[in-house]
Amino acid sequence: MKFFAIATLLCFNLTFAQTVYESIASEALGTTRELKIQLPRNYEDNPEKSYPLIVVFDGDYLFEVTAGNVDYYSYWDDMPEAIVVGINQVDSRADDSVISDVTNLPSKSGAQFYDFIENELLPYISDNYRSLDFRIAIGHGKTANFINYFAFSNRPVFNSYIALSPSLSYTMDENLTRRLALDNDSKIVYYLATATSDIKRNKKKIIELNTQISTLENPNLLYGFNNFEGATHYSLVAQAIPKALEHIFLVFQPISKTEYKDHILTLETSPVDYLNEKYAMIETLFGIKKQILVNDFRAIAAAIEKTEQFEYFQDLGKVARDEHPDTVLASFYFARYYEETGNPKKAMKTYKSAYVLDEVEGYTKDDMFERANTIKAEYGY
Repeated sequence: MKFFAIATLLCFNLTFAQTVYESIASEALGTTRELKIQLPRNYEDNPEKSYPLIVVFDGDYLFEVTAGNVDYYSYWDDMPEAIVVGINQVDSRADDSVISDVTNLPSKSGAQFYDFIENELLPYISDNYRSLDFRIAIGHGKTANFINYFAFSNRPVFNSYIALSPSLSYTMDENLTRRLALDNDSKIVYYLATATSDIKRNKKKIIELNTQISTLENPNLLYGFNNFEGATHYSLVAQAIPKALEHIFLVFQPISKTEYKDHILTLETSPVDYLNEKYAMIETLFGIKKQILVNDFRAIAAAIEKTEQFEYFQDLGKVARDEHPDTVLASFYFARYYEETGNPKKAMKTYKSAYVLDEVEGYTKDDMFERANTIKAEYGY
């Protein structure tokens, strides 16, 4: 039976992300391995909440930059809060990354490290922390190449991969492209980065790999790539990690001006369906049931106004009633529907009915009152 020993526990103020330091003993490795674990803000105050898991290889130097970006982006709701686990490989990196010259697969100590990740570390985190099945692997150089092997499993333990200047092993480009081409009804997110001053061999192979992956037409592949101008093998990390997080969690982010202009205003179908599908994708991909943001309701309402497809206000009101039932939001959209479809009296009554409800992010009772009075004055009710 595999066993684990917790050596040290350090937690900081709950108003900040908590950092926990642990040493775990592994049968697969025959030794202990140090971990750094960042828990989300107020983790202990939300016992019913679970979080995506980000596993950081080369955690001795990649952990802090990753954890800092995760805390920052989740603070602004550009990504969900997440558990970040960094694996210390400072004295074992070469051994952990051993690949066979014959099979081109993890071998000897590399196979043991693979077993440690898949069969010891991930189950341990799942048993001891509230992590979701959505998992991201991050690696740099040798470890960026190594994380690709997890994607080749029939049942991959990771959903997303951030490969920072991978030192690609023999045939990796062909094998990875073949794997990413498979449409097996589950989403896979892959982010690849190099730089103009990257290690020459790495850069050449990465650019070739990007060319191959870019031709794939797999609807379940969400692929991102950057070639950072002027950056080196080491400095690209600081630029690539935030870009990678933005790419992976793009659908999670509030509707932006670009998304509104390029995707919503150009729709030939219902913008309300677009909103519902966006949040259904969040739940499907990340396992998170996210309440629809008022910002996103406002964007859809603006598109309805802009395109004068006022009938969609009724559908938007139904969604708002489910998502924000105690606020004036649904009443406002229903009233706008009645106004624009020839029923001003019902619109006036609907505006008035919102007086007992809560205001929410710019939707105010005063505005409802003024709109009701304008209709009353115009039609003499």
